[in-house]
Amino acid sequence: MADTRTIELTGYAYLTDAQWDCISHFFPEPADHPHGGRPFHTSRACLEGILYVLITGCQWSKLPKVFPSPSTCWRRFDEWTRMGIFEGLWFELLNELDNRDDIDWTEAAADAWFARAKKGATESAIPNVAREPRLLTSSTRMESPSPSI
Repeated sequence: MADTRTIELTGYAYLTDAQWDCISHFFPEPADHPHGGRPFHTSRACLEGILYVLITGCQWSKLPKVFPSPSTCWRRFDEWTRMGIFEGLWFELLNELDNRDDIDWTEAAADAWFARAKKGATESAIPNVAREPRLLTSSTRMESPSPSI
């Protein structure tokens, strides 16, 4: 039986300090509690947890303990998505790459995961026959015997 190869990703930092310095202005640092209490996790720590989930595909509840709690990371992800932070970051990074001529637009494909699909299709799409409304009929319909002549 062959050995299973495992990759340890929990101690890995997805962002270098230089990368974080370039994008840190997008992510607001939470203010301290006015009456004290437990300090908030940094935006970088939460972003590292978010990147772990997005890269590995694991469930939020399975986020390793080296990151902030799954609920904290998810809450920040939801908040930042609603604020348009990821979309703004995506546009800025694309512009920077384009300015450096690091993008070959002849082979580029756009993937807009932040754009919502309205029930999967436009109104002009041809409706699926299987989804058309049907009459409710019994599949065990009883036939009356035909009279004999």
